[in-house]
Amino acid sequence: MNTLAIDKAIARVPFLAESKNVKKIPLSGGITNLNFKIEADGRSYVIRLAGEGTDQLGIKRDVEYAANKVAGDLGIAPEVVYFIEPEGYIVTRFVTGKRIMPEDIVKPDYLTRIAQKLRLFHRNGPKLKGTFNVFRRVEMLTKTAKSKGAQFPHDWDFIMKKMREAEKALLKDPYIPTPCHNDLLNLNWLDEEVAGDIGEIRLLDWEYAGMGDIFFDLGNFSHHHRLNEDQIRLFLTAYFGSFQPKHYARLRIMWAMSELHEAMWGTTQSVISTLEEDFQGYANLWFGRYRMHVTDYRWEKWLKDVAKKK
Repeated sequence: MNTLAIDKAIARVPFLAESKNVKKIPLSGGITNLNFKIEADGRSYVIRLAGEGTDQLGIKRDVEYAANKVAGDLGIAPEVVYFIEPEGYIVTRFVTGKRIMPEDIVKPDYLTRIAQKLRLFHRNGPKLKGTFNVFRRVEMLTKTAKSKGAQFPHDWDFIMKKMREAEKALLKDPYIPTPCHNDLLNLNWLDEEVAGDIGEIRLLDWEYAGMGDIFFDLGNFSHHHRLNEDQIRLFLTAYFGSFQPKHYARLRIMWAMSELHEAMWGTTQSVISTLEEDFQGYANLWFGRYRMHVTDYRWEKWLKDVAKKK
């Protein structure tokens, strides 16, 4: 994808096409899509060009748009100002902000504010037309990766056995499908800079949004930021108002499932992506973390605790 694609995209947005003075600045950070900052008539926007083949990762651009639009209206994400169809390119307001570094985001103030942002979307987000069930997604990615000859770990049977254990345990208390973000890595969080007061935390990149389990979001954020026991306790208390062993166990199991999902995302990307990224190395890293999690001496206890009434 090149500057031709961004020029075509700009021509499709009425208020940009009419502008006499448009500047395009490529933004770094994305590994699936290309992002450009567009400056026009004293305002700044971001245009996100969807990567090729991303439909094979189960991404639906209309669902991403619906989630991003409501998240923008709720003050969680940068507001959507235009949607280019059928390509599924999203145009949002450019947020002047700074990345929240991994060592800062785990501090109590940030953890509390992030729990509040997630709860706000979980409780007020739209009923999305896509679902995000980590077990079905791992199966879907496995099928795609196998059909394209991807490399799978030697202990794949064990990896799957542990996934089935987790799903069986969680089904004893089925989740209520809730609008979720599902991709809470560090680069997707931004601290908006505003004059004077505390800025808002903004959450970017809604392409994996769908109706899912809130504990996938909580576990996904936790594993991307390697939360320790005290930080998990604080995070769960900020979200629920109390700390319960049942919630802790569910987060821990979803943490492992999220690591498996990350590993399968890397495995699939290794055979479908045209980008110069070490997706196989990325997959191996996450398979390793998943193994550590499902062989933790507390794993059986977590499997039992998720079915508790409290």
